[in-house]
Amino acid sequence: MPKAGIHPKWYPEAKVICNGEVVATIGSTHPEINVDVWSGNHPFYTGTQKIIDTEGRVERFLRKYGMFDEKAAVENQV
Repeated sequence: MPKAGIHPKWYPEAKVICNGEVVATIGSTHPEINVDVWSGNHPFYTGTQKIIDTEGRVERFLRKYGMFDEKAAVENQV
């Protein structure tokens, strides 16, 4: 039995929430835990890979280091 008065409150049924959906219940010192990534949507566990290219960052990087292929970029857009 833990010593009284020195330990945080324990929530044995704490909810793990991802994108507004309860994805798991665990024991925690917080009643709710909001996460962006969990094993159900992480690329390592799902076997999918997504490259989020906002504002052309990948293309800008490739151009900067001379690895950008204009021909391949045009073919991928079609």
